Amino acid sequence: MPKIKLSLMMFLQYMMYAVWWVPLAAYLTNLEVGSTQKALILSSMAIGCMASPLVGMLADRFFAAQKVLAGLNFIHALMLLWAAVTHNPDVLFICLLLAMLAYMPSWSLSSAIAMAHLPSEDFPKVRVFGSIGWVTSGVFSLVFIHVFNINFDGTHVPFYCGAGVSMAAVLLSFTLPDTPPLAKGQKPPLVDAFGLGSLHLMKDRNFALFILFSFLSMIPFAMYYSYFSEFLLNINTKYISITINWGVLAEMGFLLLVPAAIKKFGLRNTMTLGLVALCIRYLSFYTGGSISQPCMYYIGILIHGLIFGFFYVGGQIYIDKKAPAQLKSQAQGFIFLVTFGAGLLVGNFLCARLIHHYKTEAGYNWNAIWGITTLVSVALLIAFVLLFKDKEKLLKPTN
Repeated sequence: MPKIKLSLMMFLQYMMYAVWWVPLAAYLTNLEVGSTQKALILSSMAIGCMASPLVGMLADRFFAAQKVLAGLNFIHALMLLWAAVTHNPDVLFICLLLAMLAYMPSWSLSSAIAMAHLPSEDFPKVRVFGSIGWVTSGVFSLVFIHVFNINFDGTHVPFYCGAGVSMAAVLLSFTLPDTPPLAKGQKPPLVDAFGLGSLHLMKDRNFALFILFSFLSMIPFAMYYSYFSEFLLNINTKYISITINWGVLAEMGFLLLVPAAIKKFGLRNTMTLGLVALCIRYLSFYTGGSISQPCMYYIGILIHGLIFGFFYVGGQIYIDKKAPAQLKSQAQGFIFLVTFGAGLLVGNFLCARLIHHYKTEAGYNWNAIWGITTLVSVALLIAFVLLFKDKEKLLKPTN
């Protein structure tokens, strides 16, 4: 029964976000938001990740994690309702910034809740329901277009849908297994007040390298994660959300393969395969444009789950195994701070500059954009293979 509730938690947690985030860049393009301001609004997610370690500290030391999750989801719902009724880019940024300051910590928090009641090796079996929720969010697009005859992608309607799902998640949170703070009563040092108690783990050279590569990987990752809906809008794709969600649909299968891959190849090699997939994604986008074969784009879309599951979920498992019990929530928050926080923030602005640089009166030179992103991904892969050489048993195959 707890496993079912944890799976439903993941389902709603990722659906409430995907339904409005996936088409956001297209919506901002339709609002004719400038490139710098667009990057800033899209970076509301990255800024929101900055709060993840702090919220992790609260869950580690002061409040039951499921109650913290309920409060975060309630704030997220209110801010999305505000975002839905404004067309002012400045106000929209404030709305989404507040929404993401509440929402983004829920990723690490929900992971910590699940791992508190499951063996870490079983975590992907529950986390896969987050991918199912993400894919299912595409149903909203079909319903509004075909049933209500209302445009969905590129409009404000997704904000209302996200708020509704968020409120459902608030109600579910009160039924989740109790996850009390393991470090309750301990006086937090100053560094913990900012959720950075896990920084001492950086003394381990290989752990520090893992954190560095996780950060750097988000720079090419941001081009797909934040701007791919704009690319699809530029090539006149009708169902933007559904097209992108094909990648998350494939992600469900890849997530289920994570435990088997770790057992067969070891955690280090599994993460390496995730970076190989990152290179294949952008090479397929570049090739598809160069030879005018749009079907190649689907290779890059469908391989999303291999990238996310093998490298980023694999990284979560690595973090869970390396961190002591009293710092697990903070450590999960820390990796989100590094990746979807600082990494995505830097990646969004660099990608925005790259896109703007290749903008002409005739449109965008996406072939050049994908080519540069491919080269960056290949360089990252080579550096990871050469430098990250953790020899610990937890990274090796078990057969």
